Amino acid sequence: MSVSGTGSGSVSGGRSGSGDLSAFIAGLPKAELHVHHVGSASPRIVAELAARHPDSSVPADADALAEYFTFRDFAHFIEVYLSVVDLIRDAGDVRLLTYEIARDMARQNIRYAELTVTPYSSTRRGIPAEAFMEAIEDARRAASAELGVTLRWCFDIPGEAGLESAEETCRMACELRPEGLVSFGLGGPEIGVPRPRFKPYFDRAIAEGLHSVPHAGETTGPETIWDALTSLRAERIGHGTSATRDARLLEHLVERRIPLEVCPTSNLATRAVAALEEHPVVEMAKAGVLVTINSDDPPMFGTDLCAEYGIAARLLGLDAAGVADLARNAVTASFAPDRVRAELLAGIDAHLAAWSS
Repeated sequence: MSVSGTGSGSVSGGRSGSGDLSAFIAGLPKAELHVHHVGSASPRIVAELAARHPDSSVPADADALAEYFTFRDFAHFIEVYLSVVDLIRDAGDVRLLTYEIARDMARQNIRYAELTVTPYSSTRRGIPAEAFMEAIEDARRAASAELGVTLRWCFDIPGEAGLESAEETCRMACELRPEGLVSFGLGGPEIGVPRPRFKPYFDRAIAEGLHSVPHAGETTGPETIWDALTSLRAERIGHGTSATRDARLLEHLVERRIPLEVCPTSNLATRAVAALEEHPVVEMAKAGVLVTINSDDPPMFGTDLCAEYGIAARLLGLDAAGVADLARNAVTASFAPDRVRAELLAGIDAHLAAWSS
């Protein structure tokens, strides 16, 4: 099966066995495009923060977090997610969290990531915007120098917080723009949060040179994806799970080469899909959509990017060459600097060549 028409994506061949493919994935240089800042806090870091802030409802025991991170539905996920956001209370917390995320990425051989950051959630809790920016930028520079991980930011509007959050997020993105900022997004619940409402803020961000990457079509239908494309001028779609329910939309995504940021385990955990075997990523790939694989909020969902690649390989019937195509998709769909993009693609090619020899 071709993965969005970018390469062979063959179904068999090469070394056999899922264990061997897991080893290939672990060593594969990867880029990740849909992964959230607070949602990437490891159980160790969450427990440490909870112990520092004992007034929180979040367990201070790493083992108890597994039960705490079991979600009834998407609304419950948002409730739990925001309780973890409440643990980030000063610039030191922000810097620690950001650097530790990069450390976890380095262990997975993620060399480039566009981390979705929701500064409004922290600034409204009292962290000065300038201190927040300096904390993430200091962590970004350290991650590059010490871990070999290139981080870039997507500033994300928390849709559930309304237009006030959109105004403040847009102001921070455009007036306090940190060096690593490349894109502007919209997350949170989709139901009751229509995309067109946020058009003025996306228009301003785009005018300032930022890329548009809103969430759409995860827990609502394809009409939300259309709204993101027409009103918010989306260049990539976060999730896009319902896209396969509209043949004309699929054709549009293929013709315009608009990538989807697919997060299989996340969609299962939030009940956006009933079972992994029913995930629409197979239909997306068959239609020729540019599919990228991502982990979304990995520790909360008990996953990581390597595991998500393994799931995608199983669902799509891919061998090492097909998995390498998925990795190339993420690089192609990224806003990485040309040098980083070239290094990543060369690294993917070299890893596949060594594996196949």
